[in-house]
Amino acid sequence: MSSGRETLDLNGPAGRLRLTLDHPDGPPRGVALVGHPQPVLGGSPRHPVPHALARALRAGGWLAVRPAFRGVDGSEGEHDEGEGETEDTGVMIEALRVRHPDLPLALVGFSFGAWVFARAAARLARPVDALVLMGMPVGKVPDGRVYEPVPVPTDALLLHGEDDERAPLADLLAHLRAERHPVTVFPGTDHFFKGCLPAASQAVLTHLRAVAGA
Repeated sequence: MSSGRETLDLNGPAGRLRLTLDHPDGPPRGVALVGHPQPVLGGSPRHPVPHALARALRAGGWLAVRPAFRGVDGSEGEHDEGEGETEDTGVMIEALRVRHPDLPLALVGFSFGAWVFARAAARLARPVDALVLMGMPVGKVPDGRVYEPVPVPTDALLLHGEDDERAPLADLLAHLRAERHPVTVFPGTDHFFKGCLPAASQAVLTHLRAVAGA
């Protein structure tokens, strides 16, 4: 996926924010920001899930943008347990809107990236065109970390593995029960959508086409 790749550095609250941009072969349908998993557990833009999502998005005609959260892959600052990362995401969104004012903008977050993107989306004065949350953790997860529940917009797409061992499906369903927000569940797969990642990527593309009109 090296063809059409660009590195973009932004000035963030904690210093440099580094983004990897993978351009489609033709004019982009839209811009998709792809968030990676927990940095303290080795998560980065090079993780297999965001990498696969970016590849699918690029093939589907989207400009796929993979930011490195604080302290990861050239981004400065230290891990801030989601608060600083949420602030940084707002900076990224505004910069991408300036660079591509006429294109729809989507957030596609995985794991920690999903939680950060949900938090960022809730703070935006101008909503993004599409929000996809994959394997989003809610509450206290098995490794002991706590992810404060975040409101989920009614038009957001949530994808989750039935056997997610890191962000249990039951916790997500409990969080969404009052609003009866639907969740697309992939049977028999784990937190990393093992064996289902191509299907999950296709579900993301289908949602973006419908919601973002691209």
